[in-house]
Amino acid sequence: MTRNTLALAIAASSLGLLTQSAQAAGFIDDSKAGLTLRNFYIDTDYRNGTGVSKQNEWGQGFMLNYASGFTEGTVGFGVDALGLLGVRLDGGGKAGKPGIERQPGTIFPLESDGSAVDEFSSLGLTAKAKVSKTEFRYGTLQPKLPVVVSNDARLLPMTYEGGQFTSTDIDNLTLTGGQLTHTKGRNSTDWRSMSIAGANGSSPQSRDSNKFYFAGGDYKATKNLTLSYYYGELDNFYKQNYLGLVHNWGIGPGTLKSDIRVFISDSDGNNGSASGRADGYVSSGYYGGNTVKGEVDNNVYSGMFTYALGGHSIGAGYQVLTGDSDFPYLNRGDGEGTSTYLISDAQLLKFNRAGERTWIGRYTYDFAAVGVAGLTFSVLYLNADNIDTRQGDQGEWERDISLGYVVPQGTFKGLGLAWKNASMRSSLPTASTPGSATQRDQDENRLIVSYTVPLL
Repeated sequence: MTRNTLALAIAASSLGLLTQSAQAAGFIDDSKAGLTLRNFYIDTDYRNGTGVSKQNEWGQGFMLNYASGFTEGTVGFGVDALGLLGVRLDGGGKAGKPGIERQPGTIFPLESDGSAVDEFSSLGLTAKAKVSKTEFRYGTLQPKLPVVVSNDARLLPMTYEGGQFTSTDIDNLTLTGGQLTHTKGRNSTDWRSMSIAGANGSSPQSRDSNKFYFAGGDYKATKNLTLSYYYGELDNFYKQNYLGLVHNWGIGPGTLKSDIRVFISDSDGNNGSASGRADGYVSSGYYGGNTVKGEVDNNVYSGMFTYALGGHSIGAGYQVLTGDSDFPYLNRGDGEGTSTYLISDAQLLKFNRAGERTWIGRYTYDFAAVGVAGLTFSVLYLNADNIDTRQGDQGEWERDISLGYVVPQGTFKGLGLAWKNASMRSSLPTASTPGSATQRDQDENRLIVSYTVPLL
């Protein structure tokens, strides 16, 4: 029995029994459904290096979300469904075709000849149960936790498969935990195993895992202080502990938000032994100039401080990585994109390389303060140095600008318009050499139009 079939069988069995029972009232009455339409255009301009100079794509996404209520009784049952469809409007040229100036980027899967597909789709099903204030889910998941973050920065979101529980039975404490087994990329229709940078790719020695364990919680110690701890483990690759603190402090007419994050990452299983690393269970990083791949050994210490006054928010932050390896996180290794919970996770870069130190500045403005509800503007700047490489310490920087508007009321209430612009420059080499990380300079624009049609 396939993984999706199992979730469907559980959901269908529950639904068949429930519809014959008066207890199914909550299942139906509390159901919600909506169709999200997302028109997404991306244009990436490579400023140096070899290969094509441009990647651009344009597509229309459809995301059908259905969430049932729970049946009545001590144990409530329900089912969720996520239908995804991406339609190509312009897919660029063919990847690798001689003489082309642009090629498909990261929105659509590719045909065997390197061209973008006309459309791609998938269906995710989730069976769920609820006891008191504890909810259990099995099937398609979109976790957004410090140790695993589902990415939704393209036409369609990425998803995971597995089981998860979330409990709020204890006042001021939210607990969660579970296991993930597979992931489906944001431009993919197939479930794949998980890996980390360094161990994945097209090499015959690439390695992956079907076991990612996670657990943790958030404790609201006071009205303005939240403490967090999470643990994540990718079997045979790494173990990761996260400690977080968020505090809001009223200063004068405004509020100062402090966001402190610490990640401690070490090897697990095969990655912790020389024989396992020789077999391909390795991490990217810098290991004394001998190799770019080795044992997971990374700590991240960061803090972001933001002062909000009226419509203005001004923030400053700093992040430092220690250890020989890059910061490890779940990665398919196929360019389909994943996210991290680092304060430095930006539009183009994550600033997660071994030894990297990053200074961060951010400014946002909400035009509702001057009577234009729904209009927002932000600019983010990150500057990093001390990246460990065979060429000595290297650096990189990124600047992101975002302008967005969401219609606040009227016939088109909820219609969203967004423009995202990013520029990135790096002193890392553009061509691969043994023992070196590589990076091409980029400029990028994204245009996004979104609207959700409520169905239930």
